[in-house]
Amino acid sequence: MTGEQPLVNRVANSGLITLDLERFYPNAETAVFDLKDYLFQGLILREKDFREVVKNHDWSQYAGKTLLVHCSADAIIPMWAYMLVSTAATPFAADIFQGSPDEWLRAAYRENIAGLDIEPYKDQRLVIKGCGDKPVPPAAYLAISRRLQPVAKSIMFGEPCSTVPVYKRKD
Repeated sequence: MTGEQPLVNRVANSGLITLDLERFYPNAETAVFDLKDYLFQGLILREKDFREVVKNHDWSQYAGKTLLVHCSADAIIPMWAYMLVSTAATPFAADIFQGSPDEWLRAAYRENIAGLDIEPYKDQRLVIKGCGDKPVPPAAYLAISRRLQPVAKSIMFGEPCSTVPVYKRKD
């Protein structure tokens, strides 16, 4: 056929910059220390018993890991309990976080996104990728939108071929 137009990749030529939030996924290896395992009758933490647990626990198993300390049971945990765990684990753990694995993931994403150099995104049309292989909590989408809105020309969600408009700067 004569007069055929060459195929043009409009997505590639659109000038959109795709940001994959999986790149902010934390690399740290984690381990969990759940205080529920040390509650008396599943309700309270007894100081004498807990001190014995801390003294005899193998803290070296957390070497080089981020230790996530939390209580998955509905119990009131005294602040000194977290302090005891921290003092025992500090010589071994690379980091110690108070919270569940989900809370840690949200905090890690937030911290990683806060460190993003936003200058390359100034006056750009951005697409925040919506799917992937690693878990990306909703809090990460909130954090990236907040971080980039002051500099971006527009922010969209999804894939370059199918986006949902989220923000457009009024010029």
